[in-house]
Amino acid sequence: MMESVLFAPSAILERFGTQIQDLDLTRISTRFAGIFVLTYAAFKYIEAKRSPLNRIPTVGYSGVISSYLTALKYITSGCDLVQEGYDRYPNGVFKLATMSKWIVVVTGQKFLDELRKAPDDVLSFQEAVNDQTQIKYTLGAPIADDQYHTATVRSSLTRNLAIRFDDVKDEIAEAFKVYVPPTENWVSVPAYDTVMHIVARTSNRYFTGLPLCRDEGYVSLQERFTIDVIIGARIINCFPDFLKPVVGQYLTTVPKSVKRAVDYLGPMVEERLAEIDEHGADWPGKPNDLISWLLEIAEGYQRTVHDIVLRILAINFAAIHTSTMSFTQALYDLAIHPESVAEMREEAESVIREHGWTKAAMGQMRKIDSFLKESQRLNSVGSIQMMRKTLKDWTLSDGTVIPAGSFVGVASDPMNREKSAFEDSNNFKAFRFSEMRDGDGELDSIKHQMVALTLDTIVFGHGRHACPGRFFAVNELKAIFAYCILHYDVQLEGGSRKRPKNLKYEANIAPNMKAKVMFRKRSTS
Repeated sequence: MMESVLFAPSAILERFGTQIQDLDLTRISTRFAGIFVLTYAAFKYIEAKRSPLNRIPTVGYSGVISSYLTALKYITSGCDLVQEGYDRYPNGVFKLATMSKWIVVVTGQKFLDELRKAPDDVLSFQEAVNDQTQIKYTLGAPIADDQYHTATVRSSLTRNLAIRFDDVKDEIAEAFKVYVPPTENWVSVPAYDTVMHIVARTSNRYFTGLPLCRDEGYVSLQERFTIDVIIGARIINCFPDFLKPVVGQYLTTVPKSVKRAVDYLGPMVEERLAEIDEHGADWPGKPNDLISWLLEIAEGYQRTVHDIVLRILAINFAAIHTSTMSFTQALYDLAIHPESVAEMREEAESVIREHGWTKAAMGQMRKIDSFLKESQRLNSVGSIQMMRKTLKDWTLSDGTVIPAGSFVGVASDPMNREKSAFEDSNNFKAFRFSEMRDGDGELDSIKHQMVALTLDTIVFGHGRHACPGRFFAVNELKAIFAYCILHYDVQLEGGSRKRPKNLKYEANIAPNMKAKVMFRKRSTS
């Protein structure tokens, strides 16, 4: 009796195992998968219905499952979806589905101003940037948590431009000789890559000086670093939070790039730290460059080779590709609008005769400023800018509640083309803004210049988080542009007047990176 009781469980298991083998395991797996999907869908449906986001109008599908159809469309047609939302909800709010989250988009100057004024503990610029670029796992926690280098950009980097402008102009001239040799015959070059080389060399002449700015390996590292970070961020975003540190370290190229940067910049930083320790902060012969400017305010762990190198990489990350995109767009516009060249050349020659190649001269070049700003207005870096992450529920003046944890931005490209703000708003008008600066308004001469922040043109953001490097960027762009038109004729291949089509991915906009532009030495006729 006892024996039969002891062995009964094994007998039962044996019989049960036989029955399992007879079942269709595929059918069981399918059923479990179906139950899981239905449970997940039900959970997401209930969550969506309860969220304040559910009360915000949607462009595209809003269902728990169907919204992914819109998310797929967003990848290739994000700019079109933003324009559709802008047209349907002028001076309003709408949301768009992406593969990982909803993006809430505000339209109109009223809501732009409300977003601009929102406190950081409600709308976080830094948290939005950290999410998009995974800074903590690409550039490192010190960069994510401590942005002291931004203060350097606002102060020393901007203030010293007038003093160091000779270096900027000299490097522009040398870079053009290398990448666009002046010849009597037309020479075709890849527009984007050529501009990037010139911008990278010019920027790093100002940041770290000679001879490093002309070292091909160092310049290539700085050009490539932005791409490494963006690709790395996309890889990291595919993994859960607890795996992100490992993925950032071992599955991206960023750590190798940082190590290479330390190899280039480390000896310079070590030398500066040694001089400071021996002779004090204002030691004789102290270079007037980015390394010195950073060390002037760095404290504690910030005064290390690794940290200073990361800051230089971060500033290059922000500077090189944005300026490259802006100038490439302007170069395409220059090539298809040769009728504007004579007036800009006349202006540049007149101003330089009076002021020389100086920062003050750049401020007097109103027509060049206007041309560049108009190019940016019609070819910004994206359809959504000023992205923020809500840390608390945020209520707009119309009562719309955007819940904590949401991402919210401004429909920048449609607003830059707003018909009520700009006459013939979708067409390029080279001197639109220089004519507006000649208006009768008390501030017209100031508020329509390229660096100005106005509610009708969103290029550099707005408010306290507006681009801190825009003064350097604008002066660099104007100097490169002025040098270009004074020394070269420019056209598209074959003399075409068809502008190369912009590249669009999600809500991002970039100039065509494969198009070529032709240069020749400026003709005297």
